[in-house]
Amino acid sequence: MSSLMKGTAILTVGLFLSKVLGLIYIFPFYAIVGEENIGLYQYAYIPYSIMLSIAISGIPLAVSKFVAKYNAMGDYETGRRLLRSSTKLMLLSGFISFLFLYAMSTPVAHLVISDEEQIFTVEEVADVIKWVSFALIVVPFMSLLRGFFQGYGHYLPTSVSQLIEQIARIIILLGGSFIVVFLLDGDVTTAINFAVFAAFIGAFGGLFVLSYYWKKLKPEFDLKLQQGIAPAEKIPLSDLYQEILKYSVPIVFVGLSNPLFQAVDMITFNRTMASIGLAGVTDTYFTMLNFLTHKIVIIPVMLATGFSAALIPTITEYYTLGKYNALRHAMDKTYQVLLFVTVPAVVGIMILSPYIYHVLYEESEMGATVLAHYAPVAILFALFAVTASLLQGIDYQKWIVFSLLSGVLTKLVLNIPLIKWLQVDGAILATAIGYGVTISINIYVIHKALDYQSIMVRRRVLLIFILTGLMAASVVLAIALLNTFLSPHTKLMAVVYCIVGVSVGGGVYGLVSFRIGLAQKLLGARATKIAHKLGFK
Repeated sequence: MSSLMKGTAILTVGLFLSKVLGLIYIFPFYAIVGEENIGLYQYAYIPYSIMLSIAISGIPLAVSKFVAKYNAMGDYETGRRLLRSSTKLMLLSGFISFLFLYAMSTPVAHLVISDEEQIFTVEEVADVIKWVSFALIVVPFMSLLRGFFQGYGHYLPTSVSQLIEQIARIIILLGGSFIVVFLLDGDVTTAINFAVFAAFIGAFGGLFVLSYYWKKLKPEFDLKLQQGIAPAEKIPLSDLYQEILKYSVPIVFVGLSNPLFQAVDMITFNRTMASIGLAGVTDTYFTMLNFLTHKIVIIPVMLATGFSAALIPTITEYYTLGKYNALRHAMDKTYQVLLFVTVPAVVGIMILSPYIYHVLYEESEMGATVLAHYAPVAILFALFAVTASLLQGIDYQKWIVFSLLSGVLTKLVLNIPLIKWLQVDGAILATAIGYGVTISINIYVIHKALDYQSIMVRRRVLLIFILTGLMAASVVLAIALLNTFLSPHTKLMAVVYCIVGVSVGGGVYGLVSFRIGLAQKLLGARATKIAHKLGFK
């Protein structure tokens, strides 16, 4: 395995494990604080995610590209200059980001809380935003160090530090909230304040790992600095930062996509719901939409983009070398793999939504309905991630900014009238239309730039939907059979329903896909080996 592929694999595994941990901790945390209170946690994380994306998104990749570029020319001094100057800049920007979010906590809380009938007060929302803002002091500096390590081809520090940061945060979050609620019999809002502050403590865990690797690898960095060539002339720092911004700004917007759409809901949903007389339930519904169900809906997105991400470096290489036929073939495969994984997963979530929501949270007709209606948007989330990556691969990343802002503006215009008309479903529909606008622009630019048209993809997509229909019918039949002698109204029985539904649906979809050869064509040699073991050619 080449060092590049090995490094990519290390980063991918570390990021995936970190995201999985960031998903599963929600379920025990929900059990500790309850449905009514967990929404307060979400109110802190939407503005925090936006500030964090602005402060760090793209910095590791941009710095790694910059450092690797100059290292390849034997100029190790320029990369070290960037590190020295950027260390101060990142610490300053982190502190400014912290002060800004801390100062804006009360105005943001006033945007969120519009009615006295809501569950939370302005003061409670402002406090939880203040507590989470402390993490912004440390995280930008960590991102800089990660990018510097990656520029030298050392990917393990980034992967391990992300994992340790997440583990430390979750241990502090769950342990602290459990102690406050159950052992000290404290207020749940205090537990949530402590839970969001865990992001700050976790960041120190990641920083500790990076400092360990810095001590370990510094002799290597210093040796290369001594052996490297001196630059003919010192590049002005303003030029260095301009180059970094060129790399990082499009990536910032990719990272901002979900937080921006959620921020539109955050500033419009509660006020609109209150205006139609639903202030008493708006906090609960908002939490279901943008937090509890979102955590489930994002699962097939992680799977699909994980499969597709491996193809993106190949697409970049083909575009750079002018191998356009091979590039179009790789794009065909990217779209097909994406839909092959996402579509059946989404339909499965829709059918099994009452049981999934019950197992992970509690039995709730409204929660199950929101999950079932929100699940199809996962296909759009995945398509945005992949089309944005494709635009970066073919060096059209400036269009990402335009397409995303167009989608967010669409969401902003439609959100209030659609919520008044359809309530929670209105917010979901506005998100779907907004992402639809963004993806349409991305696809249009990609297809125009590459003169890309594919009849095969259309045929395969139709085939995927037919297979998904067969899968859905088998799951519905299995659930109907279970209902003749079981009742899903306990968590244990809901687990049984989920296991049976997933087993039957996955079995039917997988076996038919192998039988007609679709899985082998899309997933490659490993799927072919499995097909042979199953007796398929």
